[in-house]
Amino acid sequence: MGFDEDINVRDRKVEHIDIVLKESPEYHISTWFEYVYLIHNSLPELSIDDIDTHLDLFGSRFEYPILIDSMTGGGENTDKINRALAELAYKYQVPISCGSQKAYLKYPELGYTYRVMRDVSKDLFIIGNIGGQDIRNNPKEVVDKIVSLIEADALAIHLNPLQELTQPEGDRDFRGVIDAIVEVVDYLDIPIIVKETGAGMSYEVAKSLEAAGVSAINVSGAGGTSWSAVEVLRSRRRFPEHLGIGDIYWDWGIPTAASIIETVNSVDIPVIASGGIRSGLDIVKSIVLGAEMAGLASPFLKALSKGIDYLDKYMESLIMQVKVGMLLTGSKDLKSLKEARYVLLGPLKEWVVQRGVWSG
Repeated sequence: MGFDEDINVRDRKVEHIDIVLKESPEYHISTWFEYVYLIHNSLPELSIDDIDTHLDLFGSRFEYPILIDSMTGGGENTDKINRALAELAYKYQVPISCGSQKAYLKYPELGYTYRVMRDVSKDLFIIGNIGGQDIRNNPKEVVDKIVSLIEADALAIHLNPLQELTQPEGDRDFRGVIDAIVEVVDYLDIPIIVKETGAGMSYEVAKSLEAAGVSAINVSGAGGTSWSAVEVLRSRRRFPEHLGIGDIYWDWGIPTAASIIETVNSVDIPVIASGGIRSGLDIVKSIVLGAEMAGLASPFLKALSKGIDYLDKYMESLIMQVKVGMLLTGSKDLKSLKEARYVLLGPLKEWVVQRGVWSG
């Protein structure tokens, strides 16, 4: 007995959303942010109104170092989710990345579930999204379709071998991805961001991506939503006795804090932190470690499930959490925040020292 491929291509995202909202597909390991201690400044000589959270990235100005990261599209009612999140991004002047556009390639009639984001505003900064293995054949034709659909300002190419291997109907061949990325970089005149999907980025892969010419790297480390776990739970819904590879690799990956340090200390291109970012303090720590901004996905999805008003209040709270962390480190802007003092402890320190990516 196996999955019906046609149902899964159309409905997989709907199943993913339902699992994220109703079950607990979280890593059992943490992001390791708890091993990053910021040095408290009890004499900051700042007012909270002095804090400047804006940044310039990809030729655009964003008011906060927050990315509404890839979530959905291509399934029933996903257009409503994408519109609400796009409206939030436009209101607060932050970038937003759509979910994988793979479904659109097979079913063009699903394009509206993504296009709705651009309908919110021509000035909204939208990042398109496609898997690395999905661009190996005819990369120029593929990216033309997905970029033009939403008039994307940037394109994210996601790497997800762990999720694919734990997905019953997923890909099993990941050859030729780096060559396809190089071709897309040379072809498109918009920023190309390569992102993981929850298992983290190593410095070896980061260096390969920089050499390929990508504009930025989104580390998407371990410690938040485990997409291996999501696929396990999705399989169990159809086959109650299911026991597969995903059960074994539920916690596979590089914790987010370690992945940020690995990446920022190996490349000279912008790094975006994501993977288990759950608070403004996580965002602050990410930037102190060298990231430009931080992406969140499931927290926004869960906030939206409680209503538009709650979603707005959640964003306001998140922004204030960032400002408080900046003030308590004596950082008036994001440039000074990157210079804030910190201490690494425990397994995080052991990891980065052994890997030779941090000397203290």
